[in-house]
Amino acid sequence: MPNPLISQSDIDTFQKDGVVIIRGLFADHVDALRDGIAQNMADPGPYAAENLKQGEAGRFFDDYCNWQRITPFQDVIARSPAAEVAADLMQSDRVQMFHDHVLVKEPGTSKPTPWHSDGPYYFVEGRQTVSFWSPVDPVKEASLRCVAGSHMWPKPVLPTRWLSETSFYPNEDDYMPVPDPDAEGMDIREWDMAPGDAVAFHYHVLHGARGNTSTARRRAFSLRLVGDDARYVSRPGPTSPPFPGHDMQDGQRLREDWFPVLYTRDA
Repeated sequence: MPNPLISQSDIDTFQKDGVVIIRGLFADHVDALRDGIAQNMADPGPYAAENLKQGEAGRFFDDYCNWQRITPFQDVIARSPAAEVAADLMQSDRVQMFHDHVLVKEPGTSKPTPWHSDGPYYFVEGRQTVSFWSPVDPVKEASLRCVAGSHMWPKPVLPTRWLSETSFYPNEDDYMPVPDPDAEGMDIREWDMAPGDAVAFHYHVLHGARGNTSTARRRAFSLRLVGDDARYVSRPGPTSPPFPGHDMQDGQRLREDWFPVLYTRDA
């Protein structure tokens, strides 16, 4: 039986569409996530970024790979049902940590999060991958938007740098151009969300978010996890996150001392 937070229908939807809403996944951990985000913003890590060009209003902060130094994030990862729910959604017997990600849009930040899929930025590939995107503030206009079924497209979406809008890798022909889902009438899924709700989506699902033109903050925590079939794959350039010095080779599982196993299903 799946975790009580989800149904077989949720699992089927995730497998088919690559995206599903999980209500209340982090509902018991919202205060801890808020504390962790505050710590992260007060003491950013080496990958922290401000994603606005000069003259653009508001603030769009993001940072990742901080869970090992921010205790509230460690606690949420260990104590929340996220890893078990991930195993159910991915249909995997075990779940490994990949990385955490904080994204904050302050009030009056009109800049949207560009359409992209995470998989091409990463050095891991597999059918069994899932990200959870969870706001710690009520969200309407600035909710995550995902294109259903895009994880099954024949080519991955070209990874680009958000500010310079340049290609991340030199081999652009291996990717499809970033589409315009609104103009092309694609099946976009988005939800009004309460703090602690989570969108679960596959690493290759195309997603983005509108700007935050409201008077309230939009703080979100993402947790990236992988399952049984995830393997290291080399890319033609530095990945994001880069994880320098990892020493993994193509086809290997992610090393467990860096990417710990969070959940193993009982036999």
